[in-house]
Amino acid sequence: MDRVDGSEHPVIMLEPIACSLTAESIESRRAGLLPGLADRALARESTEDGYRLTFGASSDTLSAIIRVIDAERQCCKWLSFVLTVPPSAEPIVLTLSGSPGAREFLDALFAVEPSAR
Repeated sequence: MDRVDGSEHPVIMLEPIACSLTAESIESRRAGLLPGLADRALARESTEDGYRLTFGASSDTLSAIIRVIDAERQCCKWLSFVLTVPPSAEPIVLTLSGSPGAREFLDALFAVEPSAR
């Protein structure tokens, strides 16, 4: 494989950290997107490259999370989702991550003050 920089390692092309929705679209669809989902979380913890959201273990909540993941993966293609659904009534955990800048983007999306992290 010929590369401009001369290295032998493959280049992983990262999606730009941006949302394809307008601010108005995000606000009007807030409840069905990540900001509304984050509002429903029992806990919201920032990580090095994103957030970890913890939810109660109900079927309604699980369905809502899956709908949001499906919507968000189409407009925020740079974002990775890891959904952990443990056995019994243990909390459901959704981990959001991405390349450098992902957490800062999510901070703004969730309207989190830097001192609140």
